[in-house]
Amino acid sequence: MIDFKRFRLENGLILLVHTDYSTPIAAVNLLYKVGAKHENPEKTGFAHLFEHLMFGGSVNIPVFDEPLERVGGENNAFTTNDLTNYYITVPVENIETALWLESDRMLSLAFSQKSLDVQKSVVIEEFNQRYLNQPYGDVWLNLRPLAYKVHPYRWPTIGMSVEHIQKATLDDVKEFFYGHYAPNNAILCIAGPIDDVKALELTKRWFGSIEPRNIDRKAIPKEPEQNEHRRLTLERDVPFNAIYKAYHMCNRMHPDFPITDLLSDLLSNGRSSRLYQRLVKEKQLFSSVNAYITGDVDEGLFVLTGQLYENTSFKMAEEALNQELEELKVKLVKTDELDKVKNKFEANFIFEQESVMVNALNLCYYEMLSDANLLNLELDRYNAVTAEDIKRVANQVFDVKNCSTVYYKSNLINEN
Repeated sequence: MIDFKRFRLENGLILLVHTDYSTPIAAVNLLYKVGAKHENPEKTGFAHLFEHLMFGGSVNIPVFDEPLERVGGENNAFTTNDLTNYYITVPVENIETALWLESDRMLSLAFSQKSLDVQKSVVIEEFNQRYLNQPYGDVWLNLRPLAYKVHPYRWPTIGMSVEHIQKATLDDVKEFFYGHYAPNNAILCIAGPIDDVKALELTKRWFGSIEPRNIDRKAIPKEPEQNEHRRLTLERDVPFNAIYKAYHMCNRMHPDFPITDLLSDLLSNGRSSRLYQRLVKEKQLFSSVNAYITGDVDEGLFVLTGQLYENTSFKMAEEALNQELEELKVKLVKTDELDKVKNKFEANFIFEQESVMVNALNLCYYEMLSDANLLNLELDRYNAVTAEDIKRVANQVFDVKNCSTVYYKSNLINEN
């Protein structure tokens, strides 16, 4: 049970306070409700670009990291298709440094052509290294637009094209900043050895004077139901053939979400899982195989991936994967197997709560979903999953018409 208090400042900023005197460290987590799905399709990659720009200095703080390093703090950030999250850990006596840093860059970044050019270069280099010049790196640049035709999940957080970042102007990024990075589009959580009265006082001191802004709330189109099996073959200079299969699944708030999550764990969570035991160890069709969900807020994807041994054809690989999915559709999973993945989930869930930083992040995330207290109900949702639930959802999700398949073909193997 994670106790917390919730406040809302007059400018719309939501503050969550989780008091924990078991640690001398305080966590300051600031979640902005902006991710890649909120971008203009003609200007993608901006949320991720801002993850970098936000460390480029703000109106009163030329170098973001220096004040934090002087007081023993650490920070980082990440961007998803749904959100952007910035977090700082710092000895609690220095917590105002963290609040000063976060509030100042919310107030106004130090927009300059020089800073923008530097961060664009960093992001473009990341695009090239991680997505274009790395083996299998471009699979999501191809699999997403195969599975999504309307919803903005069709592009990854790095962006649809490197040209969108190359063409980003100072006016473009200012417009994106003032349309999304505002107190009335953010959730702040302070966790650690500090009471809610003090936390609220400090938050008002550092964030209270920042004016709310007009948030860019464009309607996000819903992806229509997929009614055909989509296929794509890519040929690249990679060491092994690989297969990727993506099925549309429910959204994060749907009652079937924990069922679908456990379904992926049954298939591939650990070496005792079905796919590893049967397709890697026994049949030796794959050198590695995996199943996971994207965990998106809107309707996401259930993904199967595998790297094939040289003697394994794509047909053999796909039939083997399909056979495992078909079994889940017709046979009830045994109680001990289901209990095993539930226990793993519970152990990880409880272990994570030892960290004030993770608690701060999770409280912000669940508040974004609708209510931070959902975090305290999550274990019950997972423990309530039955074998009949697994079978029902497997039948819903693993429909061939709901699937997008990529054959990632190795030119190196074909040359031999």
